[in-house]
Amino acid sequence: MDASVNRIASSKDERALLLALRRSSEKEAGILYSLDELKMLVKTAGGIIVDSRIVRRDVIDAAYIIGKGFLEELKGYIVENKIKLLVFDMNNIRPAQVRNLEEKLKCRVVGRNEVILDIFARRARSSEAQIQVELAQLQYILPRLKGLGGVLSRLGGGIGTRGPGEKMLETDRRHVQKRITALKKKLKRYEAHRSRTRNSRRGELLGAVVGYTNAGKSTLINLLAKDDLFVENRLFATLDSYTRSVFLAYGKKILLTDTVGFIRNLPANLIESFRSTLEDIQNADFLLHIIEGTAPDINTNMSTVEAELADLQCSDMKRVTFFNKSDQMTDEDANLLKIQYPDAVIGSALTGEGIDELRQRLIEVYESAERVTTETQSHRGYGE
Repeated sequence: MDASVNRIASSKDERALLLALRRSSEKEAGILYSLDELKMLVKTAGGIIVDSRIVRRDVIDAAYIIGKGFLEELKGYIVENKIKLLVFDMNNIRPAQVRNLEEKLKCRVVGRNEVILDIFARRARSSEAQIQVELAQLQYILPRLKGLGGVLSRLGGGIGTRGPGEKMLETDRRHVQKRITALKKKLKRYEAHRSRTRNSRRGELLGAVVGYTNAGKSTLINLLAKDDLFVENRLFATLDSYTRSVFLAYGKKILLTDTVGFIRNLPANLIESFRSTLEDIQNADFLLHIIEGTAPDINTNMSTVEAELADLQCSDMKRVTFFNKSDQMTDEDANLLKIQYPDAVIGSALTGEGIDELRQRLIEVYESAERVTTETQSHRGYGE
């Protein structure tokens, strides 16, 4: 039977082996950073990482991705270490490659995208988020049905398999398409509700809190709004957009919306499914960009966020930049950030360091918007 259909039973904590491919033209530092991020993703999804390896490979094998010699070595290692899951640091793996590898290695094989989709399935709490995640998963699976044996039996247990559930296991392409259509209709109703909510907030200054996943967005909003949004030191801890009131000073109040964190190579289906949620960014008056100041590759994280904002056509929006986690920085690192980004605020959402300066920056944004509103009303009155 097709190995990608006859899924191997998995335990709650799956023992996983991670593989990253490195071409001769690629720098090892970039590969290591991506692999470290994949480790965090797999841990967030509940996996136990037994080992991670970098494989030098300039040409991807059409059948097995890796070379047959290494494949034989891997087969013995997997049996010896009771590996249940092989995770490639690749965005997409062809269904035929998944089938061939699983038949050969007798363990499940997934890529980076499937791990991210799995995490979103775990994290989805609201009805809207659950619909968005299911839609993304079905859109990811639909073009792969033929290569996966024409059914959804790869869903049902283990990392990369959570989602619509057992009820979908024997559905064919036509039924999956019908389900996708139904989910899109449901999302339309949520979009209409979200639009009405936005209209009800007209006249109030709205800021969208954006940033790389696990940068500390929810923690910062909790501090500013004195609220209790769900916070956890894991990737994609929150998927839903929450809007909270923040009182900056007497008579000065703004709204801040927590948004889904970005990550490199975020699956396109997820971006499309969460499009209505991401519209909260497009409809904001300004952006509050939170950056993890202790991240190993700050520039990559920032460029990832900038790329996503560009796709949303939000690159030119007014913004305030806050480098978070100063309590974990050395004085040298903090000073370097101040030199590189003189307009940014450096502080800690955990300890409160730098928050007074951040509030002052937000007050300046508020007063600037207030002046624009006053001038606009004045011009209208003069014209009338």
